Amino acid sequence: MRIKENEDRTLASARAAFEYENPRDERMEIFLESLIDPLDSLPYLNELEKLCLDAYVPVIRKPTQRFLSFEMRHLKPRRILEVGTALGFSAILMAETNPADCRIDTIESFNERIPEAAKHFEEAGVSGQIHLMHGDAGDLLKELISQGKTYDFIFLDAAKGQYPVWLPFLKELLDPDGLLMTDNILMEGDIIETHYAIPRRNRTIHKRIREYLKLLTTDPELSTEILPIGDGIALTVKKRIK
Repeated sequence: MRIKENEDRTLASARAAFEYENPRDERMEIFLESLIDPLDSLPYLNELEKLCLDAYVPVIRKPTQRFLSFEMRHLKPRRILEVGTALGFSAILMAETNPADCRIDTIESFNERIPEAAKHFEEAGVSGQIHLMHGDAGDLLKELISQGKTYDFIFLDAAKGQYPVWLPFLKELLDPDGLLMTDNILMEGDIIETHYAIPRRNRTIHKRIREYLKLLTTDPELSTEILPIGDGIALTVKKRIK
């Protein structure tokens, strides 16, 4: 009986801690957003973010928005590749917050999103900087390689199960000292769970993301750091050959 009481107290403490921490996390995000919000000066993106959220279309989170816009201002990449356009939010954010005269190639496979993204690029006034590519990412990545293209910044936020398959192509397209930024790498915290603790429908993605992270962190040609920003970001650079 005493064991059961101890277990109940432990569960109650854990539940109380969870309920305490969540409001703190939300308050922290509100505080940080009050200090730095890249959308403050970008009213079009504010409206596009609401549109994406209302339509249940993936859009990068506020902490990721801040980090991505910071990287644009700091690195000033001129040749950018994005895998996963969705409705164009992150491509517009990169174009608007990058002080350099950049060119963005962005890949999307969903037919219905292509005209919407193209419309948003036009309305935001950045269509001249962005080349929207429609088709299977694997095929298009190989096509870009055959064209001799390379990029100093790659933003990966697409079909998570394909990441291990695409990595060799991304490596070839990434300049030495260029940056590959992969979003949503922590899977809402599920990445630390065992295979059997994951809902059956998500097990393949869970396995593939773990495989991708293993490849990123063990490849001798790559250097990777994982940051718990948003839903997790992997930052990867390709080492120069001495």
